[in-house]
Amino acid sequence: MVYMTRKVLICLAVLLVGMVAYFTWKDRQERPIQPEDKQDRPAKVDRKNKEAALIQDIFTLAKRGKVPNAPFIAGESTLEEVHTSWGDPEKTDSIADGRYESYRTGEFTIGYQMDRVFDVRSYHQDLQSIHLDEIKRLKGEPNETRSYQDNNVDQIILVYQVTESEQLKWILPKPTKSDANPVVDHISVYSDRKKKLRAEENISEQLKAMNLREKVGQMIFAGVSGTVMDQETEEFIRTHQVGGMIFYAENLQNTKQMITLLNDIKAANEQNPFPLLLGVDQEGGRISRFPDEVMKLPTNEEIGVINQPTFSYEIGQLLGEQVKAFGFNLDFAPVLDINSNPNNPVINDRSFGNDAKVVSRLGIETMKGIQSQHIMSVIKHFPGHGDTAVDSHLDLPVMDKSMEEMKQLEIIPFQNAINQGADIVMVAHILLSKMDPTYPSSMSEKVITDLLRKQLHFKGVVMTDDMTMQAITKHYDIGEASVQSVKAGSDIILIAHGYDHATAAIDAIVQAVEAGEWSEDRIDDSVRRILELKKNYGVHDQAVQKVDVKALNQAMEEVLNKYQ
Repeated sequence: MVYMTRKVLICLAVLLVGMVAYFTWKDRQERPIQPEDKQDRPAKVDRKNKEAALIQDIFTLAKRGKVPNAPFIAGESTLEEVHTSWGDPEKTDSIADGRYESYRTGEFTIGYQMDRVFDVRSYHQDLQSIHLDEIKRLKGEPNETRSYQDNNVDQIILVYQVTESEQLKWILPKPTKSDANPVVDHISVYSDRKKKLRAEENISEQLKAMNLREKVGQMIFAGVSGTVMDQETEEFIRTHQVGGMIFYAENLQNTKQMITLLNDIKAANEQNPFPLLLGVDQEGGRISRFPDEVMKLPTNEEIGVINQPTFSYEIGQLLGEQVKAFGFNLDFAPVLDINSNPNNPVINDRSFGNDAKVVSRLGIETMKGIQSQHIMSVIKHFPGHGDTAVDSHLDLPVMDKSMEEMKQLEIIPFQNAINQGADIVMVAHILLSKMDPTYPSSMSEKVITDLLRKQLHFKGVVMTDDMTMQAITKHYDIGEASVQSVKAGSDIILIAHGYDHATAAIDAIVQAVEAGEWSEDRIDDSVRRILELKKNYGVHDQAVQKVDVKALNQAMEEVLNKYQ
């Protein structure tokens, strides 16, 4: 009996174990795989967190012009800095908006405009963990969505404007039915340097953001060769970022050609932070650079004979209207030289006369008339070219007057014009042997700094006469002369002819600063004055659509008829 009971108990135990095993197996077959879910869910959450964190990091860096894992800043870093840090590129491509160089086995591409980084692109493998939907979920819809397609790719570009001047672009394959949520191919941080610097109201901050070559470029007023936009002119603008350009009669054939040339130059400068000064010697009389279809104004000598300040002012207005109509913003006028030497071969009828009071009164009125049209006026040729017997276009004139003697005559009109708000003073190429026996006035610290700045208290922009005139080129190397002129206190070096001359001047000035001949603060002083002048006059690169030459000529006739 006991034996039978034990046997039953064993059978029941075996049956119970079998039933537990069966129901456990059955339960596993009928429900989701719980153990794997518990392991996989934290992994998915972790991946989402990492994706979100990476997206946030990218947006944060983009506001500073950067991408992850690269030290360069769009809008600030230079070509030299990239090459110093990363060496020579693996590949270089030139396209419409700049030059691009690839580094780190294609992981990064750096875009340059005029040796300044403006685009930093990353193809880093970490980006391939970021999905389209996650970008939009975290950051919303982009400011703009673009597309790009060629033989190799069909892509969308999500553009987020992360600051006023910086854009973050996400480039992904275009979504399809089979892949509606693609991963990122690469990102691009793009800086609009022009917008950034122009938006900055503080000129001191603008100067901090500029490199030395950009600053020196602003100090160069270069000449245009030919009648159309050529490669040299484009190089002046795109590579050297010159501050201004001068035009002569040979550059200006007719109304249509003038408008086209100036508009093309302005369009080329659109990528630069600062607009160009565009100047012309439109004095009236024989120094008129515009084509014959534009009516000539009387000489200053003829205006001096009439000797009515209102007439002189209205002539200045007409000059300003002419210049502005074609898209210029600066007139190299009026001449304030006193024609005290009847043998003077260069001034002559360009002067209002041989009386300091007449020249002062009429010259200042012409200056104010030009300024009334929101055109910058350049008074010239300081400290006075009227008592010379040599044309500085051909050789260096020499005067043996002392400073005190000149203050009694030649300097009077300039002093009065400075007191009345002169914008720019052009300094002549004259060797004033008793003031500075070593250097011509355009290169003389005694003339520019001691006399013009300290004694006459001129706060505006100092510009040289054309440094390619033989008064300079017969005696000096153009680079040497330009360096000495900046040392003396000049703000703008006018180099009206020759691409090589202008680039030599730029190189020489840059090298002088780098060699420690003077500090970069000295360059900042000049560039600050130039930028303030551009800002005060609201200089811009807007195109001119048409010019009503008939209306300009009619206005001139009306003024001339009043004073016949």
